[in-house]
Amino acid sequence: MVYERHVLPNGLRVVTAPMPQAQSVSCFLMLAAGSRYETREQSGIAHFAEHMFFKGTERRPAARDIAAEIDNLGAEFNAFTGKEYTGYYVKAAAEHRDAALDVLVDMLRFSKFDPEEIEREKGVIVEEMNMYFDTPRDFIGGVYEDLLYGDQPLGWDIIGTKETVRAATRDTFQDYIGRWYKPSRLVVGVGGQVGEGLLDRIGELLGDMPKEKTPKPKPVKPHANGRVKVFTKKSDQAHLVLGVESYPIGHPDRYPLQLLATVLGTGMSSRLFTEVRERRGLAYYVFGTNHAYTDAGSLYAQAGVDIKRIDTAITTIAKEFRKIADKKVGATELRKAKNIARGRFVLSLESPQGTIMFGLRREVLEGRVTEPVEVLAAIEQVTADDVQRVARDLISSDRLRLAVIGPFDDPARFDRLLG
Repeated sequence: MVYERHVLPNGLRVVTAPMPQAQSVSCFLMLAAGSRYETREQSGIAHFAEHMFFKGTERRPAARDIAAEIDNLGAEFNAFTGKEYTGYYVKAAAEHRDAALDVLVDMLRFSKFDPEEIEREKGVIVEEMNMYFDTPRDFIGGVYEDLLYGDQPLGWDIIGTKETVRAATRDTFQDYIGRWYKPSRLVVGVGGQVGEGLLDRIGELLGDMPKEKTPKPKPVKPHANGRVKVFTKKSDQAHLVLGVESYPIGHPDRYPLQLLATVLGTGMSSRLFTEVRERRGLAYYVFGTNHAYTDAGSLYAQAGVDIKRIDTAITTIAKEFRKIADKKVGATELRKAKNIARGRFVLSLESPQGTIMFGLRREVLEGRVTEPVEVLAAIEQVTADDVQRVARDLISSDRLRLAVIGPFDDPARFDRLLG
């Protein structure tokens, strides 16, 4: 067994991935709370809060005090915000485990959210927002999810809007954190050289948090917003995402779907890379993947293409989608896809951070830890019939959706290309 799982009396979960050969430890605090847990008025507050947790606590009053303590440990720390989870971590030499946990918990429980710091950080967030909007390769994902989900949390950008960020006050943070940052939504993850007495230490740091139930986020609603969304931007290259709605994260066909995405767009010998880049020279980058939430998902391709040849790129990608639904994947190609999926999964688990991150995501989003051997076995059991069945269930011309960023202003022009 790679993982051990424990539940404290207040409902807080602890997941460990002992790796005795490691000289380091990766300590995570991960919450089942992200940007889909916001209201429209709070949009962006989950990400903004992530910034503010590094700005000072009662015991470590300023950002430099926190940073200096981490530097004195020779450690690294950071955080990330998604739509359904948020994580904070410190990676350190194994002997500094308790100090790393102390800093993390202090930040999460006792941050000051000083109004002057909040006002100062608004400028940082707005500049991060400008960078995001000025980077079409990143921003195209937001345009696509707006097309799929519209005006509901899964359709909003994680970073929020300039209006909501500028309007945020200390009360905005306190309301969001007070509602969602509860033991029932918090998972502590420790991977690497875990050491002795971990549960006792976590109990000292977090065991006094009161056990509380929290509401659930609103489920995603079906959304009809046309088939094409164009974000007009003067540029020398167009960026596009073309895809279909797929399955939620815990769907029984998650592994056939994973291999379907692998055949389409993972690696330099994938169908999309071969057809779009190698044979036609339409793009520098192109890939296909599946992204799943707890109650929604999408199988899609993304590419950066020549604006003068975007029509050809769209029809070529759409053709590859239809082709994989029409014709069964051959035995050799399926074996290659399995090798890719299994190999990349194994490589992702090589470090303590990678191993504990996999376990935490499963625990936070699905309420259980999945052993890597289960994943490897499930991938191996997928047949060509399974892949085609899923492809036929998901892919048809009327289900294709397209988001484009570039010097265009006519969605109908692209709608005609989808068939």
